[in-house]
Amino acid sequence: MYRELCDDVAPDRRGSTVASRQRLLRACEASVNRLASDRHYFAHPTRTLFNDVRVLFPLSRQLRVHQVIERHMTLAASLVDRYAEQGMSCDGTPLCCNATTRKGGACQRTPVPGSLYCPSHQHLDDDFEVVAAA
Repeated sequence: MYRELCDDVAPDRRGSTVASRQRLLRACEASVNRLASDRHYFAHPTRTLFNDVRVLFPLSRQLRVHQVIERHMTLAASLVDRYAEQGMSCDGTPLCCNATTRKGGACQRTPVPGSLYCPSHQHLDDDFEVVAAA
């Protein structure tokens, strides 16, 4: 994504694009890392990244920038979802339940496929009532 966008960065007052390109790279990496590590609470990754970097581009290129970001973030989200369906995170480690224990620590059990929670905490899942009713 960065490689497609870095040539479109507008120069600053001094005619340099170095700082803007570094900011673009950091924003792209941060968005993809957040998507991989916190998918459930990152509702609009495309919009978030676009709002972070849109000031780096001239107005005439912003439609193209949005299209590139949307394409890449959609692909990244589908990859993260595919890993989650297999019960793994993007770094290859097994997923852990999103709930906390009574003592306040993170639950270490493996979640039920298609859910964020293990069998003990499945009552916390929003979709649990819909699945149980069906």
